[in-house]
Amino acid sequence: MNNNKRSSAHGIAWDLSALYRGIDDPQIQADLDTSLERARAFEQKYKGSIHTEPAISAATLCEVVQEFESIEELMGKTGSYASLVHAAKSDVAEHGALVQRASERGAEVNQHLIFFELEWLSVPDDAAEKLIRSPELARYGHFLEKQRVYREHKLTEAEEKILNVRNTTGPGAFQRLFSETNSRLTMQVVENGESREVSLQEGLAYLYRPERELRETAATGLTNTLKKNEHLLTFIFNTLVQDKKTSDGLRNYDGPADSRHLANEIDAGTVNLLIESCESRHDLVHRYYRLKAKMLGIDGLKDYDRYAPVFEKQPNCEWDRCKEVVSASYHSFSSELGNIVDRFFNENWIDAELRDGKRGGAFSASTVPGAHPYNLLNYTDNIRDVMTCAHELGHGVHQYLAREAGYLQQGTPLTMAETASTFGEMVTFYRLLEEFDDPAVIRGLICSKIENAFATVFRQIVLTRFEQKAHHARREEGELPTARINELWMAANQPMHGDTVELTEGYGYWWMYIPHFIHTPFYCYAYSFGELLVFALYKKYKEEGGPFVPKYLDMLRAGGSESPKNLLAKMDIDVATADFWLGGLKVLEQLVERAEQLA
Repeated sequence: MNNNKRSSAHGIAWDLSALYRGIDDPQIQADLDTSLERARAFEQKYKGSIHTEPAISAATLCEVVQEFESIEELMGKTGSYASLVHAAKSDVAEHGALVQRASERGAEVNQHLIFFELEWLSVPDDAAEKLIRSPELARYGHFLEKQRVYREHKLTEAEEKILNVRNTTGPGAFQRLFSETNSRLTMQVVENGESREVSLQEGLAYLYRPERELRETAATGLTNTLKKNEHLLTFIFNTLVQDKKTSDGLRNYDGPADSRHLANEIDAGTVNLLIESCESRHDLVHRYYRLKAKMLGIDGLKDYDRYAPVFEKQPNCEWDRCKEVVSASYHSFSSELGNIVDRFFNENWIDAELRDGKRGGAFSASTVPGAHPYNLLNYTDNIRDVMTCAHELGHGVHQYLAREAGYLQQGTPLTMAETASTFGEMVTFYRLLEEFDDPAVIRGLICSKIENAFATVFRQIVLTRFEQKAHHARREEGELPTARINELWMAANQPMHGDTVELTEGYGYWWMYIPHFIHTPFYCYAYSFGELLVFALYKKYKEEGGPFVPKYLDMLRAGGSESPKNLLAKMDIDVATADFWLGGLKVLEQLVERAEQLA
């Protein structure tokens, strides 16, 4: 397929030279070799010295952590580069080989680092607390504290080494197989009487077209493609769900989502409160879809109608216009954030063009503090993609600012990871509303925002419920056939859509292309968390104005160096109450009311 004329973002590809000059750069192998040499030296020098009596000094432990971080960052640099090259063009054999080489070396390096965490966990609580609170370790306090919550979930050093080395040919291999398979998938669409073969990403964009027959043909094409690949995709899913069961059993986790909650630094009770609050407002979804059916003049929406534009002449947005709108949006909130966004656009930190073999969807990769983040998009010239661009740049500015926290603490728990991205979307949305004075266009934008919010809030809870059902069924019933997983998928989706949207039989297969189930199980509720949190933050911003901005930027700079609870407390937010979540949903209800007025 020719890459030309697919979208206005043709030629918008990232420059990865901040990491390496190319896949043949000799520095890649040099860094891989150096990381192994340093890891061996680290183990030889420090093994047996962490859990000593008397306790290790704060100064020595700081030295240990700094060297540990430096080795991890060097491996993170090669791993990031390999994954970015592969995501941009996964059908090049050399790119997959580089991913595997980096992964295998990473496992080899970790064999010599595993002792550090295990020895740190064996330090008595009193001694550990003194070390964590010492001035010498102030920079790494939360990192050290966070590690200790895993004490009952760690195995012996020998066992940890076995699990570490098997990942490259175990779950990691199946995750790579999924990514490479999905990036190669194509589907048939019929337009103007002619059948066309398009990539999965291009085909999914048809679901947002105003012509119902095009949406229907796209839905049929997607279903047919997934059916053709159902054996492989079902096998990958079953294998990874079973692998998680095995891992959870070995690590003493009671439920399939427990490890994710621990990593997210959130308790199961708060997650359940979030889920139940969202499910208690399905009436809001039903109310909007009834309105949408009237606006579209359709007697009975089907699944492929959910994202149909309510205004057929909704303007397209070419790449240059997208840059202008998103940059102006971020500048209107903070010149500091706006300047970082401009660097993404102007210094080729974004890969936006459509190409064969490219990973679908969109993401932002933090890479390492010594470089900078990168964004991947699949830009198809519509307003929805502008919002996606704003979303990923929110991740990007968050990751850029959090570099100050260092490699070990630049990453946030998933519960906080969606904050800046969703906030960036919100700022851009209100900027777009100011761009137009045509009531029909404004109505279309508001409806699009509602639908995006539904996808981020309610649909992500649906995905979480599906994962819960699928993981429990796999544990109780054994390997699940495609039909059984389809059944679980439909059962999870039905309450959200009620009697307002007909879920067609083919929709039962659509769980197959969602990467979160494969790469990061139980990620999805973090999207709902982030969206409703941002409703609260944006409300505070509108109330406080300028004084809100530095507090918000400080929160982003902190990265993962403080717990979500502490960071949000500084913003006067408590997520452990139903009123908080229902308050966010009330903001969404106000958008629905505005759509009703405009309609």
